[in-house]
Amino acid sequence: MLKLAVIGAQTLLGRELVGALETQEASVVPLSTGPLTLEEEEGDLVMFAPDPALLEGLDVVLLADAPGPGQLDTYHGRLLDLRPEPDLKLEPMPLAGGWPPGAGALRVRPALEQVLTLLPALVEHLGEVAGTHLRPVAWLGDRGLDGLIEQSVAVLQGEDPDTTRLGYRQAFEVVPVPALAGKGRLLEVRVPVFHGDLLILHLRAAEGQRLARKEPPEGVRWTQAPPSSREVAVSSDLLAYLEASGDGQSATLTLGFDPILWGVMRPALRVLGLLGA
Repeated sequence: MLKLAVIGAQTLLGRELVGALETQEASVVPLSTGPLTLEEEEGDLVMFAPDPALLEGLDVVLLADAPGPGQLDTYHGRLLDLRPEPDLKLEPMPLAGGWPPGAGALRVRPALEQVLTLLPALVEHLGEVAGTHLRPVAWLGDRGLDGLIEQSVAVLQGEDPDTTRLGYRQAFEVVPVPALAGKGRLLEVRVPVFHGDLLILHLRAAEGQRLARKEPPEGVRWTQAPPSSREVAVSSDLLAYLEASGDGQSATLTLGFDPILWGVMRPALRVLGLLGA
């Protein structure tokens, strides 16, 4: 049985990780990142204070939040950084398969990156791709939820919301973000909801070919209509809908995914060898 610790079990991501791991063949030690509050001690999830001795003999430590001072000083095993903003110096998790031999520490890949690499496995004869990424605050975990709530309350009270927590104004705002390096012709738009990323992609077929959908890979499900953010929020699968033109030369592909359930939980279970166990 795999022996694991989740550092940051008090966070949204940490609670999800502990819940998912406890359904698998794994022994899980939920750790906080600092002294426990009374509310945390009496909560549904029983956590332990961040004592480095609790990490002795474990197979893997998972980071759902930044570790406390000295928490990892005596730990020399495998480390998996699943935080919304992981240490970019670490090797990214592989897109398929389990833990790479010889790797000591890995970081989660952005959910969007994982989704875009699936496109050739979803649609035949794919040529050009452009589109829009509708991104809520779920990728930030607790910080995103708390920030959206705080800003919404401020707006409803007629105040100018504090943007410190999120870094931008989100409440009741739709915020286009300039294209980032590596995203090509993909526009990101931040929307004032918590869960449910949506990608609306405009596809063109390769020259002389017709677009057609393929049998979906594991973790992806074709739907009968474009998925809504609400449907995405309660599905651990990536939901996909393809509407092609009559000549098959162009199509609109709508993809919906939860950045925590699909973008973090599934890859983590896979790389740990626990997916489907």
